[in-house]
Amino acid sequence: MALPTDYWARIDPESVPNVVTETLPGPRSDEMNQRGMAHMVGYSGQVRLFPVVFDSGHGVTLTDVDGNTYIDFSSGIYVTTLGHCHPKISEAVADAARTLMNCHDFNTPVKVELLEQLARVQPWDLTGMQLYDSGTTAVEAGLRVCRAATGKHEFISCFMDFHGKTGHAVSLGKMNPSNGTGRSQGFYLVPRPSPYRPMFTTAEGQIDTDAYLDFYDEFIDVATTGEVAAFVLEPVQGWAGSVMPPDDFFPKLRSFCDERDILLMADEVLTSMGRTGKYFAMEHWDTAPDVVTVGKGFGNGFPVTAMMVSDKHKESINKISASTSYGGNPMACAAALASLQVMEDEGLLDHAMALGDLFMDRMRSLKQDHPIVGDVRGLGCLLGIELVKDRDTKEPFEDAGRLVYQRAFEKGLAWVPAGHILRMSPPIVMQEEVAHRGMDIIEESIAEVERELGYAG
Repeated sequence: MALPTDYWARIDPESVPNVVTETLPGPRSDEMNQRGMAHMVGYSGQVRLFPVVFDSGHGVTLTDVDGNTYIDFSSGIYVTTLGHCHPKISEAVADAARTLMNCHDFNTPVKVELLEQLARVQPWDLTGMQLYDSGTTAVEAGLRVCRAATGKHEFISCFMDFHGKTGHAVSLGKMNPSNGTGRSQGFYLVPRPSPYRPMFTTAEGQIDTDAYLDFYDEFIDVATTGEVAAFVLEPVQGWAGSVMPPDDFFPKLRSFCDERDILLMADEVLTSMGRTGKYFAMEHWDTAPDVVTVGKGFGNGFPVTAMMVSDKHKESINKISASTSYGGNPMACAAALASLQVMEDEGLLDHAMALGDLFMDRMRSLKQDHPIVGDVRGLGCLLGIELVKDRDTKEPFEDAGRLVYQRAFEKGLAWVPAGHILRMSPPIVMQEEVAHRGMDIIEESIAEVERELGYAG
């Protein structure tokens, strides 16, 4: 579905990117970073690799304090799915801020309308809800609900999943020494099917989803106490590099969990609310979770998240002291409600899928033409390019990943690094011509790095 010719986020594709300083980051960015970094510590890899200081955003572009304008392939980090400063969403937040900012967890008209709208767009029976202000908080609440609903205490998650940065959320993902001496008791990790890097394959060399499930069965028997409350997974792994599951994985995992009285919890903080062309990524595999968390693009930049629980288990929410100080405040509800309305009114789910087809066509061409591109993958506007030193060995090429990221940023493309994997999450309000310009920059940057590293003549 093409965007209307008078659409608010439309721009002249010839006008972007627009680099006006001799170097990037520019002098004002350098000066302001010195001031900010004198106090704030712990910046992300994005900032460390390219410390620009942004001043404003409009639709699919970002402008820094030096006046350079970038095409945005990051959306914050999967957050501004509907573009920067969508006028309807900005107006809704401003109206709420002028009316009522917080009344704890009492209902307000905008909260009631949001809950009803969220119930309408979910395709299953996720009728029990709570609202929060961060993805991690929603995940932690979801874990407590799973324990309350089942009376069991153990959780299984997957290698390279990411679920947040607090105690139990950290225990669902990859550990590092700064997180403590180990993951919390009762938390276990297993491999999940990765089509590009499969652990289990058939005799014909194809990924073997059934072998993963057989492993899970044995793992539960020998490595747990048998008190597994839930499997917790990202539908598409974000931090790991936009890793897609094989199409048969989630339907088979749903049956696996049902047979063993294990709940299925889908952490859709990153993948929900239009990012993949659906309200929920699990819709792509026609698989209903018992618990879902949503966030990031839910409020298009305003901090609002949700936990949603199936009708069968929703009364368990009453057992976990579920309310929070900021969750469901009127400004957050206004942002989320306006975002849902915008997606529906403007046909943006269909547009996200059309953009996804465009991006995948361009990325397949990249893979064909560039030897360091080992794999490309995507679903809607959740995309990844994996760089390797050798396609046969699939050895990760982190130096190339860093260099391509920086080269593209220097050319005016703001996006997301992940070691040897280049992640892309453009706003779903992007017009096709601008999407092509962004991909042109990526291809130019890959070609330059290949020449620099001796992979092209």
